[in-house]
Amino acid sequence: MTEISPGNPHHNPQANSETVDADALIQLLRRKERNWVEWGQACQQLQSAGYSSQAVFEQTGFEPIQQNQVIVASQVYETLVKAGVSEAVRSRFDRTGSDILYELRILTQPERAAAAEFIVARNLDADGAREVAKAMKELSRRRSLPEGFSDHPGDAVAYQYWKLAQQQQNLQERSRLVARGLMFAHSQSSRQEIEQLLTEPLGGNRRRAPRFPLYRVEASEQLPRLIPLAGEFPVTTAEFQQVETVKTKGAFQIVDSAHQQQIVAIPGWQIVAKAQEPLAILGNITQLPKQENQKSEAVLLIVDRKTPEWDADNYYMVDQSGTLAIQWFSEQPDIPLLGQLILVLRPKQILDEPLSQDLWQIDE
Repeated sequence: MTEISPGNPHHNPQANSETVDADALIQLLRRKERNWVEWGQACQQLQSAGYSSQAVFEQTGFEPIQQNQVIVASQVYETLVKAGVSEAVRSRFDRTGSDILYELRILTQPERAAAAEFIVARNLDADGAREVAKAMKELSRRRSLPEGFSDHPGDAVAYQYWKLAQQQQNLQERSRLVARGLMFAHSQSSRQEIEQLLTEPLGGNRRRAPRFPLYRVEASEQLPRLIPLAGEFPVTTAEFQQVETVKTKGAFQIVDSAHQQQIVAIPGWQIVAKAQEPLAILGNITQLPKQENQKSEAVLLIVDRKTPEWDADNYYMVDQSGTLAIQWFSEQPDIPLLGQLILVLRPKQILDEPLSQDLWQIDE
């Protein structure tokens, strides 16, 4: 077996992760036996076994840049085989075409298969393959397909020419770009989009229908929780118990309400989302137990009326002579618990209005 001295700077003996028949692999590369796919596999095996690209070059004549090309292209070829490409594609790249498949490295496996089929059908070279791969990659980054164009490789390239032609003010150059776009266009709708450019005057600004302002709620906290308002402290126990819960329906929490029940929207934080029967009560922070020295500030109390068992880490709503009160119990109480206080919400702080109008004061 061929070996390279550990003292050779081009070889890293600690990188050996598998035993390879280096003699056979180097001879295969030196004589350029079999096909380029196996050359790429041989280069990769040698490099994985600790041979640097420079060492492989000195032994076989394969330059480092060529090694990289056949290694990457052979990996692309393997993904095409796994994707089940046609026999025409497989036979096309059995003997040549590493430079073409190398350009498809930026695509996903399904995209590579579609691109390879298109490239073989159109008999494109490496430059054409690069154009196809780049167009498909750019199209895949869009949230939605452009009007009239599909995700077919031909339409992807045609769309790039459509954009260039649309911006072109020179009639001859625009016609050339339109012709190129039509050459690649796959769907009839994409051909129509491109052909329309021929009837538009130069410098014309063809307005398209605007895109819909589509947005999606991504985080749970962005979806509010609608909570009925029981009133403002002091609230009687009877008023608290008579408040009806809000029932929502559909993905957008639509409320059907035939009465005049006031409702407040709270961010869907986890503590709020977990509440089974939440109610809201307006109050002041000074009304909370042990908060007498606090600066007066409006707060919104969120209470879960469907109370779990007593827990010393929580505050609870209880009845005091017919009026609702907030209490903490160090031990399990012997009185009914009407609800658990799960959140005390302060309003958003706003800068002093006169100060906010003088932006230079804020900057300083």
